[in-house]
Amino acid sequence: MAPKQLIVAIEGTAAVGPYWKTIVSNYLDKIIRISNEIFSLVSSTKVNSSNFILLKGTNEAQKGLLVCAPKYLELNSYILGVDFLSLGWKNGLIFSSTAKKIPSDEKWAENGPRRKAKWWYSTFHTVTAMVGAGVLSLPYAMAYLGWGPGTIVMILSWCITLHSMWQMTQLHECVPGVRFDRYVDLGRHAFGPKLGAWIVLPQQLIVQVGCDIVYMVTGGKCLMKFMEIVCTGCTPIRQSYWICIFGGLHFFLSQLPDFNSVSSVSLAAAVMSLCYSTIAWVGSLNRGRTPDVTYAYKKTSPADSMFRVFNALGQITFAYAGHAVALEIQATIPSTPEMPSRVPMWKGAVLAYFINAVCYFPVAFIGYWAFGQNVADNVLVALERPAWLIATANMMVVVHVIGSYQVYAMPVFDILERTTTKRLSISNGLVLRLIVRSIYVAFTLFVGVTFPFFGDLLGFFGGFGFAPTSYFLPSIIWLKIMKPKRFSLSWFINWVCIFIGVFIMFASTIGGLRNIVADSSSYEFYS
Repeated sequence: MAPKQLIVAIEGTAAVGPYWKTIVSNYLDKIIRISNEIFSLVSSTKVNSSNFILLKGTNEAQKGLLVCAPKYLELNSYILGVDFLSLGWKNGLIFSSTAKKIPSDEKWAENGPRRKAKWWYSTFHTVTAMVGAGVLSLPYAMAYLGWGPGTIVMILSWCITLHSMWQMTQLHECVPGVRFDRYVDLGRHAFGPKLGAWIVLPQQLIVQVGCDIVYMVTGGKCLMKFMEIVCTGCTPIRQSYWICIFGGLHFFLSQLPDFNSVSSVSLAAAVMSLCYSTIAWVGSLNRGRTPDVTYAYKKTSPADSMFRVFNALGQITFAYAGHAVALEIQATIPSTPEMPSRVPMWKGAVLAYFINAVCYFPVAFIGYWAFGQNVADNVLVALERPAWLIATANMMVVVHVIGSYQVYAMPVFDILERTTTKRLSISNGLVLRLIVRSIYVAFTLFVGVTFPFFGDLLGFFGGFGFAPTSYFLPSIIWLKIMKPKRFSLSWFINWVCIFIGVFIMFASTIGGLRNIVADSSSYEFYS
């Protein structure tokens, strides 16, 4: 058997084009530096330019490859046991063995992100990911926080998450020639291959899976509300059945291969989010204040009030969820030295945050103004007239959460399929996609049917997953990688974001979990 070789690939022939030799020359020093950083973990071997030879194969798939000299192959036992493609060098530096990895690399390349998106793609993907069902619970959160604290938390959350979104766009290509296409890739670069995965991946999965569970519940409830309005004489159907009907649609949509495939769905969802948010606050404004409206804090026990306030923080946090898929969205945008991907991504993100503000603040403030402490956890439920408009708004929510479910599910599908392919050594194709994605949809459907507590789920997942990924984890990674000067403005702002985010995480997680337990005690499951 021929000796196995370590291969380092630059970008990929599609991205390199006719200039691959220049790129190889320019980035060889960076390859050596990064190689030594990795190799130092397992070996005392030092890599230098004499260890590499340039592969001059005529095969198009071989162009732009550097091959490590065989005498340094003592590292192979370690390299073959690690999926370097998941370490963040996916589109910059790919480490593999010629005996084992080249076929799987080619398959990976086929299923990797297609970098053809325009800047406005990032806008509607971000709007779809962020302006979700959480906007409808903002008046309910205001009811527990009150005018002063509620307004401060709303504005502060918008500013902090805009800042962390800017950090994410900058960190996507913080290493020249390397694109961190996944949140976990960036985490591995910041904290190391093992620690980075343990820090980032669980948080990201909590956000993505949590969102999909909440959207299952939201879609089912809004379908039920729609039918109750348009068909008053129809026989009522259980809420759990409506959630199953909504979930059934995703068994088909989940077979779409990637982000670019759901662009039209995502665009429709983004438009719907703006429309139903407008209906929510215009409907509240048109209805006016209810006769018995009061803005006093709800009369409950001190302990219950505290937990409800904690849960309200989580509900607001849930409304800023786009960071968990920000890098995956940016990965679809092409990048060149003249126009790095961070420029169009930030342009799209700013527009998305403007749309976010147009949706969030009027719904939160006008909804609370109209209903006070008696507002429902979904403000559309509190609106009853005109019936046709409320029915339309509920159907718009259904369309939106259809798109949002897919936006959050795509990164999970990618992780599940890559892991299954690696662990079971099976090919990545239609059969694998059908099985893995269907199991995931069934799981989120089951949890949503079992625990359909909209407001409590928002608070729990908002604190447990969204606070880290949107509020303080980007700041920690920024401090780790960019190393701003101590006590500088950047250093101070990042630490403030970290402290606020950590407090929200613990408080809203405790509040949401307690409320789920309390509400479960009086709920008839699968009703």
